[in-house]
Amino acid sequence: MPFLMRPANSLAVTILLTALVALGPISTDLYLPSLPGMARAFGGDVDQVQLTLSLFLAGFAVGQLVYGPLSDRFGRRPVLLAGVALFVIATAVCALAPSLPMLIASRFVQALGACAGPVIGRAVVRDVYGREGAARVLAYMSAAIALAPAIGPIIGGFLEIWFGWRANFVALLVFGIAGLAGAYAILPETNRDPDPRAAMPVAILSTFGMLLRNRAFLGYMLCYTAGYGTLFAFISGSSFVFIEAVGLAPEQFGFCFAFMVVGYIAGAVLSGRLIRKQGLDRLIAAGGIIAAAAGAALAGIGWSGMALEGLEGAMLLLVPAAIVAFGIGLVMANAMVGAISPFPRAAGSAAALVGFVQMSGAALLGLAVGYFYDGTPRAMTGAMALATFAIPLAVILLRANAGAGRSAAG
Repeated sequence: MPFLMRPANSLAVTILLTALVALGPISTDLYLPSLPGMARAFGGDVDQVQLTLSLFLAGFAVGQLVYGPLSDRFGRRPVLLAGVALFVIATAVCALAPSLPMLIASRFVQALGACAGPVIGRAVVRDVYGREGAARVLAYMSAAIALAPAIGPIIGGFLEIWFGWRANFVALLVFGIAGLAGAYAILPETNRDPDPRAAMPVAILSTFGMLLRNRAFLGYMLCYTAGYGTLFAFISGSSFVFIEAVGLAPEQFGFCFAFMVVGYIAGAVLSGRLIRKQGLDRLIAAGGIIAAAAGAALAGIGWSGMALEGLEGAMLLLVPAAIVAFGIGLVMANAMVGAISPFPRAAGSAAALVGFVQMSGAALLGLAVGYFYDGTPRAMTGAMALATFAIPLAVILLRANAGAGRSAAG
């Protein structure tokens, strides 16, 4: 047993879990400024280079369906260690990839390892804290994790300028090795009641079926998926919009990306402060309304046909995008906790199913943004608006379920 092991609710373990949950965001955001350069280096089109993002999400989605049930059966710690080790190996291959197809394939495997962090990290939080406690901790973790996309593109932009695109994957490799060492050294086992049947195929399908028949679970899952899809539409299209269409330099793009992320951090921090007074559902509803209103304004600017050039043009897009992100910050941690908290023995499976739907939806949205990109902000802003509109619709599902529950109780 590692001699540095810490209690599951210690600050050290919380920081470690935050870093491991951030494996997904940092693996997508760090190299965003390199996407145009990678297209030139490999002689690929925009939609081909976008596959390094979209297939990463596909691998992230598929892997979660495996890690969740395995962690319910064998425990959180061993499954997490195996996943992060796979991430480290695949990241090394990414850094050395001689061709675009090899990079795309290794990104898929990298995602299979990276997804262990979010699925199992959230399950650990559910194991250790109650419903409101988990919502508060996940909200603050989300705010901290948002620093990855805030500073990731800035760092990635300078690495691209100084050393080229491969340097971003070397940085990810160092991050992964540090996370693996930290998890081995200090992370305790938190699944005190493993389910011996959780990893059996029939049991997995039965658990997923039970979850999908729960209308509250569906509502929270759709809120979370729509929120992440909104952010990913920005992630997948922003480097091309701001560098190619608006005309910013790679290092300027990083600061613009951080501006939007600050909005998300503000929403997540406010959510952590208000959760005890307002509850999950009120914060989700408020965040959905804010995001949808700002999303409509953002799409209007993007589709207006006005010239959006330089920092002034960038700010016209960034201000409503930051307000969208603020609303999403109120939604996501609360939606995740709402989805997984009623299922203590299947917390890993519930988090995995939410993550699978989240990443699958985001991958499709990212493909659409790349396919319809026409040198203007239209594809990105339109996709963001459509995703934000789905959140109030999911809230209606939640309220209908609550109303049905009160009727049944009566």
